Amino acid sequence: MADKQSRWVPLESNPDVLNSWSHKVGLVLSQDTFTDVYGLDEELLGIVPQPVKAVVLLFPITEAMETKKKEEDAKTEEGSLPIVDPTVVWIKQTISNACGTIGLLHALMNSRVTIAPESPLAEFIEQCKGISPTERAKLLETTPLFANVHAAEASSGQSAVPTNLDTDYHFTCFVQAPSMDPGKVKGEEGKRLIELDGRRVGPIDRGPSENLLKDVAAFVKERFISQSDSVNLNMIALAPPEA
Repeated sequence: MADKQSRWVPLESNPDVLNSWSHKVGLVLSQDTFTDVYGLDEELLGIVPQPVKAVVLLFPITEAMETKKKEEDAKTEEGSLPIVDPTVVWIKQTISNACGTIGLLHALMNSRVTIAPESPLAEFIEQCKGISPTERAKLLETTPLFANVHAAEASSGQSAVPTNLDTDYHFTCFVQAPSMDPGKVKGEEGKRLIELDGRRVGPIDRGPSENLLKDVAAFVKERFISQSDSVNLNMIALAPPEA
């Protein structure tokens, strides 16, 4: 059983690690893989294979970001932010440093990807149906599967495994979901950009979305880049493999 009081080793943000993790839990890599996003300008975004199905972002936790987080969480709890489509799967993070695994689960469970039948991820998706985000978190705490895969991949990256498990970096995930606005058509024109972060109080609607990758890039520029010239970010896209 995974110990809910344990602190996991932070997962390294690179495609090799994320693809190895995903393959072990059931993602069919011949259909979709994680790939680097090398920059936020039009030319660099253009080399990422399309369609992008999810974006995983590693960002630094700062005092300013924590203040913004509290403000948005309060608005979410009082119901003043747009309602997110109820089919979106969100998992509350209750395990320290598990944000990498939760970000990957958010990406895969909310995207049209091919999951191997009877794989660990297929089983987890089935078990998560009809239960609350807190119950999903409990399920993650009590199954050894993802803790074991996370531990294996955390030690397989390019960087040395840290002895100090305190980290100021955090994974979040972005996907598209149908609009809940009755005036919108539930198709490409009615998509919304949704941020899924296990540290928050729920999924967050980031506005209309026509192109997932470009919309995430615009949000990152506005939210992170505009605040600092030296911010260290890493973006990885879930997309078809390069031809």
